[in-house]
Amino acid sequence: MEKTITLVTVAFCFFVWNDRYGLTAETDMVLHERGRVESPADGGRFEIEYAVKHWDARKTAVIVCDMWERHWCDSAHARGTEMAPRMNEFVAEARRRGALIVHAPSGGMEYYEGHPARRRAKDAPAAGLPDFLRRGCGQIDSEKGAVWPIDQSDEGCDCTPQCENRIVQRRQTDAVKILDEDAISYSGVEIGNLFAQRGIENVIMVGVHANMCVVGRPFGLRNLVRLGKNTVLVRDLTDAMYNPRMPPKVSHVRGTELVVEHIEKYICPTITSCDLLGGAEFRFKEDRRPRVVFVSCEIEYDSAKTLPRFAQWLRENRGCNCRVLLGEPGAGINGLDELDAADALVLYVRRQALPKQQMAMIRRYLDAGKPLVALRTSSHAFDIKAEPPEGMETWPEFDAKVLGGNYHNHLRPGTLTEIAAADEAAESPILKNLRLAGWTSTASLYLVSPLASGAKALLIGKCGEAVEPIAWTHCYRSGRVFYTSLGDANDFQSPQFRELLANALFWAMEKM
Repeated sequence: MEKTITLVTVAFCFFVWNDRYGLTAETDMVLHERGRVESPADGGRFEIEYAVKHWDARKTAVIVCDMWERHWCDSAHARGTEMAPRMNEFVAEARRRGALIVHAPSGGMEYYEGHPARRRAKDAPAAGLPDFLRRGCGQIDSEKGAVWPIDQSDEGCDCTPQCENRIVQRRQTDAVKILDEDAISYSGVEIGNLFAQRGIENVIMVGVHANMCVVGRPFGLRNLVRLGKNTVLVRDLTDAMYNPRMPPKVSHVRGTELVVEHIEKYICPTITSCDLLGGAEFRFKEDRRPRVVFVSCEIEYDSAKTLPRFAQWLRENRGCNCRVLLGEPGAGINGLDELDAADALVLYVRRQALPKQQMAMIRRYLDAGKPLVALRTSSHAFDIKAEPPEGMETWPEFDAKVLGGNYHNHLRPGTLTEIAAADEAAESPILKNLRLAGWTSTASLYLVSPLASGAKALLIGKCGEAVEPIAWTHCYRSGRVFYTSLGDANDFQSPQFRELLANALFWAMEKM
């Protein structure tokens, strides 16, 4: 049974869930699906939909696709080897909760002849399934007219020189354990029969490769969707066969992301391994992009939409690895242990008390002297103007101590604020290449003067007779901090604002 709890629609958003906070039964899988739907207001742009689903593990299967002992491409083999331990942890946790594990090393069935898991798949009674399960699938109706995002015509090997596509050991790697209680098959019909016998309604796919076998095998994502199964791909437990020397000539990790985006748009949603395991999502060691964690927890300025769009812009234009955490006002922000692996934090929060362990994660991150970029309502991010509920914690001094600010009010909305550089900030790298002439904001002017002694104003806002700092830098525990009181939805449409935030982020990370 599949139960939808909430649905949040955002644009190009990344979300992390740590299951350790879920109040669920052992057999309940709390999954945070991410899909993409074309915007009716802007054809060609896709908005991300997040849905929180509860799946009964006893009606759920995990398929491990083509995790061979040896892949013909050396770099693909190395990535599979690197990913396998996290995959094994995910499979073990799904199994512990009651899910059926199906190991599908295509072409490797002879090795498993007589294994109890192989017999389980072969012995499932015929269920009168559709004939399409007998063959692979190159496209489903929802993909018609879509452009495949990468050129894999060279078979995707990114080694130099490229490896020969040769016969290899196709039994499954020992790093992903097969137990007697599991099943082994790469036949769409056998797997379909087994699902019918076991009452499987939901399928989770892990393995390789996302642009080939994962989508196209007889048991792949396309056929699972055609069969009517609730289907998801674990996007941090897959890889693509993509050579960056081929179009669109992006990095290998970005090429994999593009394939995942295609799957989310046209085939099925995705989740991350964090849904079952918690912690940070898996990342290949070759992915050296700055890891930026975005935290949104406010409803006044629609940051649940604007931050993810900006994160996508950063990914495409500044080469960042972005994660977006969407908090629920009044209930906390799940996934904050992602901060342990973060290179920078972008914060957009308004008047929240957090569970004590979540606040401890934010404090630990900042106490380590790590970079912070804070927007608008974050000046009163953790000040609820009251005593926190039992088990919750506030941080009223956050503005003064961490940001170096002094928020005490704002002007009425509806008036434009003129933006100019502060006298002492003309040479700041954060303002580099910004066109300030004629720049205005619809965000109401915050009253913040005087700033803390260590704060350095960068931008000044003028609204009528009122003149206030609207962007400045500060230092906390040796970490660089940037804050701006800008950040309404219109600001994010401004090229100057996006460049300001990008420059501030790289300045805070000491990368400019």
